[in-house]
Amino acid sequence: FFCYYIYNNTRVGVMDMNTIFDKLENDYKNNSKVSDKIKYLIDKLAQNSNLEKDEFLYILDNISTDETSYLFKKAYEVKYIYYQNRVYLRALIEISSYCNMGCKYCGINFKVKGIKRYRLTIEEIVRSCEIGYGLGYRTFVMQSGEDSYYTDELLVEMLRIIKDKFKDVRITLSIGERSKESYQKLFDAGADRYLLRHETASRRLYEHIHPSFMSFDNRRECLYNLKEIGYQVGAGLMVGLPTQTNEDLVKDLQFLKKLNPEMVGIGPYLCHEDTELKGNASGTLKQTLIMVALTRLILPKALLPATTALGTLDELGRELALSAGANVMMPNISPTENRALYEIYQNKICVDDKSEFSLKNIEAKINSVDHVIDLGVGDYIDFERNE
Repeated sequence: FFCYYIYNNTRVGVMDMNTIFDKLENDYKNNSKVSDKIKYLIDKLAQNSNLEKDEFLYILDNISTDETSYLFKKAYEVKYIYYQNRVYLRALIEISSYCNMGCKYCGINFKVKGIKRYRLTIEEIVRSCEIGYGLGYRTFVMQSGEDSYYTDELLVEMLRIIKDKFKDVRITLSIGERSKESYQKLFDAGADRYLLRHETASRRLYEHIHPSFMSFDNRRECLYNLKEIGYQVGAGLMVGLPTQTNEDLVKDLQFLKKLNPEMVGIGPYLCHEDTELKGNASGTLKQTLIMVALTRLILPKALLPATTALGTLDELGRELALSAGANVMMPNISPTENRALYEIYQNKICVDDKSEFSLKNIEAKINSVDHVIDLGVGDYIDFERNE
């Protein structure tokens, strides 16, 4: 490590990304005994959808490139049982780049100065939905920073307009931490799903990448509140965060198993040079694909996006994620003039693509790896909405 700090009597590295998947990142080749044990544990996970903590850790500590293809194959086989080769497409609308929060990794957190911010009006959001509906989309994902401009009253009005106009759609919100009462109002107004990445299940790591006014416990409470209300709930994590360890990633897997969300968004940490975490290495494609595949095995029926961030890391990143267990993609249909302004991370792809081109382009990419698009509502396979 370059340097250390002590947290709960544990030595943790700072500014060093080589704390996860050590053998993978150093092109290590396992002997047959170790390789066979990893494959045995992968088989056990595929059969039982769970492992003991030390078994998860053994995989993460020891997996090398030679075993990843076996893991990805198993994850694809499990996905195929429930979803075959279908990829659900969700139309993403980034409604605001204003944010009250100070996540240290994020390029739109309130501390980042000198950037142009925007927010869409209800009319602009509805217009984006009209365009998306005309293209065939039946799920709209409204994503933003935590922008207090969008009060419960304003969001309820938006939801009711969209649901009145389009009877056969699902609406996903991804607008951050709110009170349980707020979540209930939005659900009653027609919101179907809610995405709220837990980001990390390690309290130590959460506090390292967030300011002190943000709460690890409140983040979790929000997710359990959403589950109790009846949303299809999406959690998620970043892979390759500064100071992240394999033990942290095991905590993520165990938390996801306990929460049992309908959706899990897993993406690489991508370093943004205008944030407090500038100068750190980003997560890698291989690291992220392993966590996608393991999540597929612990949550066989989950909806797992092949995230745009993977496409930023590698031209074929999203396609490779489909072969490792992912089954959702979210083409961006936001107004093109705003897309580059929603810069959570840098060098985001597809910011200039027209919505109709983006759909055709993503369909071609999906078809190239023997998958097919599904523009239907794409609910979680066992989901029944609580009214």
